[in-house]
Amino acid sequence: MDTRTRIAWNLRQIRSSKKITQEHLAVDANVDRTAISGIERGEYNPSVDLLDRLATALSVDISDLFVDRHESAPAPDPLKAGRKPK
Repeated sequence: MDTRTRIAWNLRQIRSSKKITQEHLAVDANVDRTAISGIERGEYNPSVDLLDRLATALSVDISDLFVDRHESAPAPDPLKAGRKPK
């Protein structure tokens, strides 16, 4: 697993486990939601500054985004599409 794929996997796993939508994470990290989507698909190459903002918004250490997960680990469950009810 290359680094970009590892970051994508870990970002989605952490975000999903905390039940945070891409939109809410984007607001908390002060970035466009499409950037979050691009990172999670491995299509966007985030800067260290952006990774730090994402980690802070998720309340995790930036190193958690680089952890090498076992390749047989199950994919994170998708969250329900759309905005969360208020």
